[in-house]
Amino acid sequence: MRFWIATGFGSGLVPVAPGTAGSAVALLLFWLLTLPGIGWLPAAGFVVILAAGFWSAGEAARQLGKDDPGAVVIDEFAGQFLALLALPHSWLVLVTGFLLFRLFDITKPPPARQLEKLHGATGIMADDLMAGLYANLLLQLAVRLAPATWGIA
Repeated sequence: MRFWIATGFGSGLVPVAPGTAGSAVALLLFWLLTLPGIGWLPAAGFVVILAAGFWSAGEAARQLGKDDPGAVVIDEFAGQFLALLALPHSWLVLVTGFLLFRLFDITKPPPARQLEKLHGATGIMADDLMAGLYANLLLQLAVRLAPATWGIA
């Protein structure tokens, strides 16, 4: 069960770009949680994913024999959700949030790179959460500076 959750329901097992695959599945899940129009549902999803990530990531890493294996993508789920929280749900915001999260997750600007060096589930999760925070803050600024550009009335 932990392994299945840590691998993003298997999305992290793809042979090429498992982090991007996990982020794409997370984006789809985030979008599905916005459909009912219940504003707190994506935030509740984030809390569940965050708890599931800390519960499953370290054990899956131990099973795979690596500190932060590519197959473990629950951290991408958490980071992708964080990148999109408290933002309007226009298609442009969602796609831009996905791209920004991937950019920050791959480049790991400080302190994300340093957070990645923490041990166990904390290290696996922390750098992606920082990448999600960077993406969210940049999008919050962009949406507020030019709301019409983002399809927001």
